Amino acid sequence: MNKMMMDEPFRPVGLTHAQQGLLGQPLERIDGPAKVTGSAPYAYEGTPHGISYAAIVGTPVGSGRVTAIDATAAEAMSGVLAVVHGDPRMPAGEANSRAMPTMATDRIFHVGQPVAIVVAESLLVAQEAAALVRVSTEPGEDRFDPRAQPVDRKPAIGFLPPIRKGDLDSALAAAAVVFDRTYTTPIHFPAALEPHASTVWWDDGRLTVRSSNQVIGSARTTIAQVLGIDPGNVRVLAPYVGGGFGGKTGVGPEVILAAIAAKRVGRPVKIALPRRQTAYMVHHRSDTVQRLRIACDADGRISAMAHESIAAQNDDGEFLEPVPFGTMPLYAGETRWFTTDLVRVDLPATGAVRAPGEAVGTFAVECAMDELAEQLGLDPVELRRRNEPETDPLNGKPFSTRRLLDCYDEGMRRFGWDPQPAASVREGEWLIGTGMAAALRGNFTVNAEARVTLAADGRAVVETDMTDIGTGTYTILAQTVGEMLGLPLASVEVRIGDSDLPPSAGSGGSFGAGSACAAAILACEDILAELALRMNSAPDELRLKDGCVSVGGRQVSLLDLVRGEAIVADGKTGPGAESKRTSQASHGAHFCEVAVNAVTGEVRVRRMLGVFDVGRVLNRKTAASQLIGGIGWGIAYALCEDAVVDPRSGRFVNPDFGEYHVATNADVPKIEVHFIEEIDDSANPAGAKGVGELGISGAGAAVANAVYNATGVRVRDFPITLDKLLDGLPAS
Repeated sequence: MNKMMMDEPFRPVGLTHAQQGLLGQPLERIDGPAKVTGSAPYAYEGTPHGISYAAIVGTPVGSGRVTAIDATAAEAMSGVLAVVHGDPRMPAGEANSRAMPTMATDRIFHVGQPVAIVVAESLLVAQEAAALVRVSTEPGEDRFDPRAQPVDRKPAIGFLPPIRKGDLDSALAAAAVVFDRTYTTPIHFPAALEPHASTVWWDDGRLTVRSSNQVIGSARTTIAQVLGIDPGNVRVLAPYVGGGFGGKTGVGPEVILAAIAAKRVGRPVKIALPRRQTAYMVHHRSDTVQRLRIACDADGRISAMAHESIAAQNDDGEFLEPVPFGTMPLYAGETRWFTTDLVRVDLPATGAVRAPGEAVGTFAVECAMDELAEQLGLDPVELRRRNEPETDPLNGKPFSTRRLLDCYDEGMRRFGWDPQPAASVREGEWLIGTGMAAALRGNFTVNAEARVTLAADGRAVVETDMTDIGTGTYTILAQTVGEMLGLPLASVEVRIGDSDLPPSAGSGGSFGAGSACAAAILACEDILAELALRMNSAPDELRLKDGCVSVGGRQVSLLDLVRGEAIVADGKTGPGAESKRTSQASHGAHFCEVAVNAVTGEVRVRRMLGVFDVGRVLNRKTAASQLIGGIGWGIAYALCEDAVVDPRSGRFVNPDFGEYHVATNADVPKIEVHFIEEIDDSANPAGAKGVGELGISGAGAAVANAVYNATGVRVRDFPITLDKLLDGLPAS
């Protein structure tokens, strides 16, 4: 195995001398035909022999204790195979899991907490029987309103410790200009199109789970731990995943309960969470309260920045939204305070959703920078320029690569940036405004493995348990291996989505592409070394293209070089000294134009343009597609996404796509995405940095800043709905 931790900057020989010309090209997704023809197998599709169907029973109240479960009526229904309840679960925090079934205790943590599963011959019977199960409870204290709960200033959960560098009070007192505002963001659902679904079966003591899951290696471990079996007896399959957005990073209670039920009834079990039940059994993003304080001189040079937040979690959850994560390295300033405090609530668990931290944290910091720029009489871009740090302002580490200033320049040029005073541009009854914001998403190097086989027929196969959640994993892996080995795309087969394959990091945290492709590159480096031996040359002398290897004046086909026997190599990459020596992130700049109706307050986003620094661009089409999708989420964050909790019951008022409004085609204009490309040799062997969640970061703030520029109404409690604009709109 070619194992290389990132202990120093590294650029693979195979990419340095690549000839095939695949990597970076805007190629169509190779899995596209299977998806558009309906032949791509998703988790709920396919019907194993003897299939049965399941439905979950949840608690009717949000706090207190379960005193009894009466399944008599359900069990008496024709077609019901079993009603399972009372099985143990794993203690919280011991595995990557969004909401393990809380059945070892009678305590209720939230409405809809799973307490039983009904298995039947048909889905309709299972659902009807589940409605007959009676769950008796005794009342609790009902902490359903996060704003009404005491604040824990020293939470013991979360991965981001508080940062207090310098004397904040002294810096604020000494500053010529002080900015101090509070912003809030609501609960966000992951809102994936494909439901959370699984088909599970046992065969001679081995459990197979075909599931809609982003990280199947961790899923395998979790399932084995919960069920008390060897991980080797668990296989998780997820060849296609219809979106995840963080909600499918862990194993859900429906998976564990279905596995238990399948063993009980001796038949395969299918389960898919109904949309309304998903809101309670899948984690959501916490609402936040964020206070931004900035101290600067009269020219706008920042001396102190404080980003202090409050996020919520229930008593069974260990995750805490890392709100200031993106703010920490973004702007200069010697004094820096970044904290996230905690309130405990009786609501479903909060967790990682669509750029945890940066997605909501950038609302506050990028709107604050816009407000501060107006207070100082500066162009918002100029204020950001004056506070561009030379090194990471938190720890002094050098940036691996950072082309944020170039993103500003290119974005201004392409957008035609020419900001006008607020509420000064009008077209009939429409108020026109522009806004911008910076984007930042931390880059992570994680452990990943891949196996590449150069087969006897001269074709290549790449294998890893990585998943494709619509991001283009199949395609970029094929491009990477094809580039390294000099093969056309059609000569590379990609096998992913199977936990029996070499383990990767999965799809999450925007680290999947760089990590999986890096592992494949290292495996290919070993194959190139073997080919060089057979050509009696050094690897850096090889030139590979269209299935042929050239050295000097000699040219030999790969088919002849493999000599009828496959060459197999494994690669593994992970973090190392270089990951700790440098500060790594992806960067970008958003520019937005909106029109706001002066009579109704309706907001229409007319133009969005983003320029991004993401290291090596593996596929310009799939990378741009991810960024466009992220910008669409940012528009939705700014204008409509808001999961509303009834503080009397702990129930969501709008737990489905009928009332939880995400941005659709009518809300999203044509979005332009452009790249400032610089290969990041410190990030990973692929030189690529995170893309998937970068587009979300800052996009909503750019919309919010444009709405203010159009109307003169500054909304700090998101989303920006009509009622928050109407009273402040200028007269017709």
